[in-house]
Amino acid sequence: MNIPIHKTIGRVRTVAVIDVGTTSVRMAIAEISPEGDVRILESLSQAVTLGKDTFTTGEIGRSTIEVCVAALKAYRRKLDEYDITRPKDIRVVATSAVREAANRITFADRIYVATGLSVETLDAAEIHRITYRGVQPLLTAQPDLFQSLSFVTEVGGGNTELLLLKKGDVAYSHAFRLGSLRLLESLSRFHFPAEKRQTIMATEIRSQLEPLTELIAVDSPVNMVAMGGDIRFAVAQILKTTVADDALVELSVEELEIFTQHICSYDEAELASKYHLTFPEAQTVGPALLVNLIMAKLLRVPRILVSNVNLRDGLLNDMAEGIDWSEEFQTQIIRSAWELARKYDVDEDHANCVADLSRQLFRQLQKEHELDARFETLLYVSALLHETGAFINTSSIHKHSMYLIMHGNLFGLTSEDLALVALVARYHRRALPKSNHQPYASMDRYRRVAVSKLAAILRLAIAMDASRTQRVKEISCTKNRDRIVITVPNVDDLSVEQIAMRRNRQFFESIFGLEILLRTQVKELKLEPSAQL
Repeated sequence: MNIPIHKTIGRVRTVAVIDVGTTSVRMAIAEISPEGDVRILESLSQAVTLGKDTFTTGEIGRSTIEVCVAALKAYRRKLDEYDITRPKDIRVVATSAVREAANRITFADRIYVATGLSVETLDAAEIHRITYRGVQPLLTAQPDLFQSLSFVTEVGGGNTELLLLKKGDVAYSHAFRLGSLRLLESLSRFHFPAEKRQTIMATEIRSQLEPLTELIAVDSPVNMVAMGGDIRFAVAQILKTTVADDALVELSVEELEIFTQHICSYDEAELASKYHLTFPEAQTVGPALLVNLIMAKLLRVPRILVSNVNLRDGLLNDMAEGIDWSEEFQTQIIRSAWELARKYDVDEDHANCVADLSRQLFRQLQKEHELDARFETLLYVSALLHETGAFINTSSIHKHSMYLIMHGNLFGLTSEDLALVALVARYHRRALPKSNHQPYASMDRYRRVAVSKLAAILRLAIAMDASRTQRVKEISCTKNRDRIVITVPNVDDLSVEQIAMRRNRQFFESIFGLEILLRTQVKELKLEPSAQL
């Protein structure tokens, strides 16, 4: 992998990323040049049964934890050989098998005690961000792909991740609970005859993926871009080639179907022997290829485009570039928020005006709230969605908005970010945050304070469009001792907005200890020279 990134000043940096997955623990060690290029030095993998434990019993077994400890201890020794010791140069992540385990905290604590490594659990939104970041340049490089609908998918052990891109923009994202290992474990509870297992598995896959067909417009060209080790294995066996980092390889659905039938005709031991696979890989390759095949048939595509993008590459890019949200990524988040807003028939003009005023307030009051730039996007999304609850009922609209946002499908936002956005919308009116409000009380202090600050700012923005005419478009904030003066140019009469502001400013004043005053622009008086007598 050699991906050009923005230039920086410094020396070559050696880093490592470790992916604690459902069937293996993988590590990639790489160099990051001063120019931001990433070069893989070494890759390691150790088979584990995390997914089997979690998807069968709901928690990770003690013996499995110790297998992970042993693998990570060995990786730690390898890191020492490369002199990779600084925490900022090591990132350890876990996905669905750890995320869904009832004893995930115990697991993470045991790993830390034994190795000193901190395990970070990624949710679906973070995985989608990394996927989008990796695959988007590949699509952009091919105009015909960029202009069409592209379903980007990866079949993992626990979930099947899906992104729908329209002209490079994220139109839909979802994590289906349809991983290869999860599928096997769910079917193992029933004693189906071996000859019927594939048919039953295919029926289950098709029933879960059927909603995909609703996303396809009539006569619209569609592409399927597949990621993951299993589909790359199929490419290697069928086409006798590997998938490059900077290109997509075409695999016909017809060839994949023949190969999948061939793979499913063997048992795990035969596959492991014939193709030199680990036993976990031999277990899951058939179901994973079957999911890819059925998805391709549902999408009615003649061929699959296979990508070499993977989670570890994305994590290394994050370390090279930094994990701050890019302008393009924030645009995709906001685009997803608009999709949700339109789904619930919000007043678009009002939502757009309030969101823009919220953004202006956030930037001009930076010294007061001291929140970083990511919170500006979260505030903007809250402003766009604060009235979605009216779709359910205009009574308790703020509570309904919180519910719809919490259960909405917003691209790019982690569960913590989504909760924050929902709570800011929840507190855009009526009651202030209270300790008996469970979602709010469960947050740490920093995020609780951020919710209060952003909700207070949102209330000011809402007041400035109380007339719902969008006549307040531009504002200027100045601080005068214990007062913030919000000046609105080019509007002569702010009576409606000032009445609303007196009602909405109390939250802001209680949080920041500053009085709010809204006024029109004071026009300069031009004095004519007095006539000479």
